[in-house]
Amino acid sequence: MKYLYRLYQVLVFLPIFLVITVLTAMFTVVGCFIGNGHFWGYYPGKVWSWLILRLLFLPVKVEGRELLEKGQSYIFVANHQGMFDIFLIYGYLDRNFKWMMKKSLRNVPFIGIACQAAHHIFVDRSSKSAIRRTYDEARDTLRDEMSLVVFPEGARTFTGHMGLFRRGAFSLADELQLPVCPLTINGSFLVMPRTRDYRWINWHPLTLTIHKPIMPQGQGRDNIDYLKEESYRTVMSGLTKEFQDYTENLDQ
Repeated sequence: MKYLYRLYQVLVFLPIFLVITVLTAMFTVVGCFIGNGHFWGYYPGKVWSWLILRLLFLPVKVEGRELLEKGQSYIFVANHQGMFDIFLIYGYLDRNFKWMMKKSLRNVPFIGIACQAAHHIFVDRSSKSAIRRTYDEARDTLRDEMSLVVFPEGARTFTGHMGLFRRGAFSLADELQLPVCPLTINGSFLVMPRTRDYRWINWHPLTLTIHKPIMPQGQGRDNIDYLKEESYRTVMSGLTKEFQDYTENLDQ
């Protein structure tokens, strides 16, 4: 069965993936140029992600959507198990949002230009002024009643275990007094671990757990630490037992 699945990936999935990726990028860029950027910056990518997981026959389970309040902006923070985290969140969170993503992704063919047109936020850590501009952009996005998705580890895991959380997302939540919503992703590491990028996709169920949003408690350093530590504990609690501990990620 494994080899039939690989044959399917080469002969069927890969050609369809290339076509729908180009079409999604075109719809996003043109739509954002002539129409509602909030709509075109989200829905083509959502459909693209949903289709990719369906075409690969990867079962998806989502828990906790009922915990989200309609019309509320959130800062979503998730563990980063692998590249399939993107498809899982984009396709199944069912919440209009912008990504905070690595600056290097701007150079990915078609995807980079689509993300730029959709006004997703590229994190530039090249200098203090660049970091300041990144967070100014994120701040403006959140004030426009939009949500934000951040991987606070800053990089995908090499082992499936979580690394440390950076403070940036929690500082934004503190400044704007927005709830932080932890997300736990299970299965993505087993579908395609970072050490096997762009090789065969493994069939494995995916689970997205949406936890109860964490409300700010005051404002300032103590609140930032509270949001960060409580989010970390909550995300960790949703992981399968084999990945429920901290492992240093040298790429953070």
